Amino acid sequence: MSCSDPIADMLTRIRNACKAGLPAVEMGHSRLKAEIARLLKKEGYVADVADATEDGKKILRVVLKYDYNEKPIIQQLQRVSKPGLRRYVAATAIPRVRGGLGTAVLSTSRGLMTDREARAARVGGEVLCQVW
Repeated sequence: MSCSDPIADMLTRIRNACKAGLPAVEMGHSRLKAEIARLLKKEGYVADVADATEDGKKILRVVLKYDYNEKPIIQQLQRVSKPGLRRYVAATAIPRVRGGLGTAVLSTSRGLMTDREARAARVGGEVLCQVW
């Protein structure tokens, strides 16, 4: 199955797996997806990210994280910039997600960064998604 927006597909898979209470979710591998998952792990939203090979194809396995009441750590995960409408921001206009409690993932000229890293480096870019 081909998808016109693989990032939105990735985010939807993670969202659905969280709602279903699944321990992990698997999807097709790409460098962009792996980098987004790595940022989610670094920010503490997912427990682990691993690459695997299944039937000769690389897959990305994301282990989800839950709190002590078995509620998912990821409350909301949404795509901001879509293929039909890209959202670019300057370094001074990077959005604060939930007043700084959430995280935005940006694609910058220096690679993927969180909103805090981009503000510190004073670089703008495309806002890919927001998570809280």
